[in-house]
Amino acid sequence: MSATVDGPPAASAAAAASTPPPVAAAVDAASAPRLVNDVDAATLRIISLLPSATEIVCALGLRPLGVTHECDYPPDIVRGLPVVTSSSIPSDAASCEIDALVTEKVASKGRKPLYSLILPVVQRLAPTAIVTQALCDVCAVDTCVVERAAADLPSSPTVINLEPSTLGEVIDSITTLAAALGVPRLSRPVVDSLNARVDVVRQRTAAALMAGTIPRRRRVFIAEWIDPLFTCGHWTPELVDLAGGVEVAAVAGQRSARSSVAALVPLAPEVLFVALCGFGVERSMQDVPILQAAPGFDDLPAAASGDVYVTDGNAYFSRSGPRLVDSLEILAHTLYPDVHPLPPGLPPAVRVGKKGGEAVGE
Repeated sequence: MSATVDGPPAASAAAAASTPPPVAAAVDAASAPRLVNDVDAATLRIISLLPSATEIVCALGLRPLGVTHECDYPPDIVRGLPVVTSSSIPSDAASCEIDALVTEKVASKGRKPLYSLILPVVQRLAPTAIVTQALCDVCAVDTCVVERAAADLPSSPTVINLEPSTLGEVIDSITTLAAALGVPRLSRPVVDSLNARVDVVRQRTAAALMAGTIPRRRRVFIAEWIDPLFTCGHWTPELVDLAGGVEVAAVAGQRSARSSVAALVPLAPEVLFVALCGFGVERSMQDVPILQAAPGFDDLPAAASGDVYVTDGNAYFSRSGPRLVDSLEILAHTLYPDVHPLPPGLPPAVRVGKKGGEAVGE
């Protein structure tokens, strides 16, 4: 299971002979018109159906009216907001069980949804805009369901889909979402700040490679899921490159894929970085023994050196929002702490070390 295990958009389960229900027109944020004058932000009634979208909305200085059951940041803003989604995944499910549920959902072509809208709450909030995504078919309420629900609302909300697959597209999505909401000027300071931070990491890496401070790029494998093992995907290989490493099993802009520890042996990763989709550090640490017990683990250079790390994949690497730049800074510091100091306030990755050792923060 992974944030980037996508399937085709679910088709309607009932292709009936009758006229299909109306569907709200969805706006592709990338093609949204750029407005010269911002609308009155006080008139916006926004519902976010994705944690990363909630973070973008808040970074713009706006406040969502309703959020998902997974939205937890910024805590001082989202705490207590009406929750408009629910999940069919048990909170105590093992990783292999979650993967089985996701696989079943994809195979069912939408007949067994993982996430549902709580329609009475949505109706009560009367949104003017609903922000969602269509990139990952198993990460949020199905887009078709959202559009049909929006079409039935008296408030006639615009459905805005965000579909970034690279770091640049994630940062651009802040601009395009602001434009789609009618407040384009709110995005400029946010985007400028994020781009400046990315440039700092890029320039440090380039200078260190030129000076020989980084003699060569370290070989890195980032796990997006452990049971079963999944490679990372989309923007994460790009983060590795910017940080001064090379991702041995994934390609920037592409989806994550099933793998195995045995398949990693010939790739010889020097660093194993665990950033599990939807899991924080404590929950991710529960799955590390599964990784360590897999055939071939002891043959990996990272296992021999103890360069095995765990970070909060839920808060950072899995979320296509502003904190993806935090992810870059955490990763860069982990790979080359003498080149990339950790910015104040960011949590360091936890070093698991060699098998049987005690995990410590970096």
